[in-house]
Amino acid sequence: MNDNALMNKAADNIRVLSASMVEKAKSGHPGGPMGGADFINVLYSEFLEYDPENPNWEGRDRFFLDAGHMSPMLYSVLLLSGKFTMEDIKNFRQWGSPTPGHPELDVARGIENTSGPLGQGHAYGAGAAVAAKFLEARLGAGIDHTIYSYITDGGIQEEISQGVGRLAGHLGLNNFIMFYDSNDIQLSTTTDVVTSEDVAKKYEAWNWKVITIDGNDVNEIRKALTEAKAEKDRPTLIIGNTVMGRGALAADCTSFECQVSTHGQPLSAAGADFAQTVKNLGGDPENPFVIFPEAQKLYDKRKEELKEIIAAKKAKHDEWAKSNPQLAAKKQKWFARELPDIDWASIVQKPDNATRAASATVLGVLAQKVENMIVASADLSNSDKTDGFLKYTKAFEKNDFSGAFFQVGVSEFTMSAMCIGMSLHGGVIPACGTFFAFSDYMKPAIRVAALMETPVIFVWTHDAFRVGEDGPTHQPVEQEAQIRLLEKLQNHHGHNSMLVLRPADVNEATVAWKMALENAHTPTGLILSRQNINNLPDSGYQQALQAEKGAYIVQEDENYDVILLASGSEVSTLVEGAELLKADGVKTRIVSVPSEGVFRSQPKEYQESVLSKGKKKFGLTAGLSVTLEGLVGADGEVWGMNSFGFSAPYKVLDEKLGYTGKNVYEQVKKLLKS
Repeated sequence: MNDNALMNKAADNIRVLSASMVEKAKSGHPGGPMGGADFINVLYSEFLEYDPENPNWEGRDRFFLDAGHMSPMLYSVLLLSGKFTMEDIKNFRQWGSPTPGHPELDVARGIENTSGPLGQGHAYGAGAAVAAKFLEARLGAGIDHTIYSYITDGGIQEEISQGVGRLAGHLGLNNFIMFYDSNDIQLSTTTDVVTSEDVAKKYEAWNWKVITIDGNDVNEIRKALTEAKAEKDRPTLIIGNTVMGRGALAADCTSFECQVSTHGQPLSAAGADFAQTVKNLGGDPENPFVIFPEAQKLYDKRKEELKEIIAAKKAKHDEWAKSNPQLAAKKQKWFARELPDIDWASIVQKPDNATRAASATVLGVLAQKVENMIVASADLSNSDKTDGFLKYTKAFEKNDFSGAFFQVGVSEFTMSAMCIGMSLHGGVIPACGTFFAFSDYMKPAIRVAALMETPVIFVWTHDAFRVGEDGPTHQPVEQEAQIRLLEKLQNHHGHNSMLVLRPADVNEATVAWKMALENAHTPTGLILSRQNINNLPDSGYQQALQAEKGAYIVQEDENYDVILLASGSEVSTLVEGAELLKADGVKTRIVSVPSEGVFRSQPKEYQESVLSKGKKKFGLTAGLSVTLEGLVGADGEVWGMNSFGFSAPYKVLDEKLGYTGKNVYEQVKKLLKS
């Protein structure tokens, strides 16, 4: 146990560095980091176990920051831990710096997740805890670490916290410890203006162990973390009552603590005196970017302690691996995301079936072949057909993670974020399902997954107005255009930030799953039909493999007059229209476009060989017309949905809304005359 005076000195160093970063950048959030410095210092100098030499070591404890605006606090403690340089800290929020305003995933520097949108970070932590439990159930002693998370008042208020609180408590995630920095201040008000709930009672009702402490007292923090580590039955919430802007002074050296103004702007702009504050905390206002000798000594000592801790853990692991060579080999493959051999061509699909049913067939195979796969559903497993996976396993229960299915209840946002956390943890391949219309609830998490390049698979069924009688609330129209924007948005590696696939028949659905599983670099979205779809002409797995290029020619007449293009079920409607056109002497080429993003990444020669320049083009989409307008261009027209849907049987809707072979015939004839 370290001397408390030494611990307080190191925490003050974190406060000085945090305030100085924000002051120099002329933007940021100093007050919260100054209040949270004591907890983060105790956690990193006495509890968090990681390998200083190998940041990717799979046996490490993991720390998930929910409140990304607390980045100065995290960067400061990681500076003390040797993960950042002082130059990095000085360049906080600047171009090209590894210290952006909100932390971005950088495991090499000790950052386990991108955070900023409040609520998501602790959901990632809970998902990581689920992944660890899942792996422990399969590998036993090969998994032994703790997941920590740090949340603030805003994260507690975000609605996603209800889903995380309910599920973590329900599953008894005793490997999950969350610190709640409760300082009664948020960006524009004190918290009593917006809430009067009893947070402790709320989490106790969700079956959490709750410990309330003075969050600036080293002894109380240490005691709480020790208790939380010893808890065998529940996740733990440590409510730390902290002081916003702890140590801040005004020009007359009176306290400037507990001020709303210090939450989101530099101390000097907030009304505090930066120089007096730095002096009060033991720093030099003329040279504030300094590691105190006491803090250096503390973290050097921790580095040596960690070497011993990690050596002992690795020796124990090596002993386990020697006794369990098959499990050790599995673990290595799983964390490397190595896939087993899957004979995709041998998967037998029922012809003319719904693509959600085809997905269920594939999931049944994956449940038996991919041992480290987890599938989740938001109370829709029997409708989004993720139950194809569930038939070969069982749902998670408290104290029993031997199954591989995560029933989350009606909680799409929570589900998506927790699955992202599973992927961030590593060793597992998560997928989650719901209706496509409800992808709206998931968008904030999908966006951050795309930013982090996290390969979660999203399964969205009931892909269009053919949900029918359920009506416009359940009928996606604009959703495909929205989600495909992430195919156009480039991530920081210059690649499409998401893979989005809408297969045209059961065989394309098999290929779509193949592409999803093999995509280890971005999220994947599978958009699947509720209703049956006629197989494409000459349909089969080998033909459908062309979908891997994003778009391909399904069939064509020699010297064709017009190109017909679509994705999903509309491709089979084009086939019907082409038959009518053929009888009338019009020759066609039909193109299936499951992914414009993948297609646009192909060589220009291939793109032009499929969508030839100068040829008339007709696009058909059950989404907004803009979904295909970029491919059709000035050479033709798109028939799309430009209004909400209606409640009626889907075949009636097809007739009323123009999604028939007859209307394709009429629109193409009109186009060719223009």
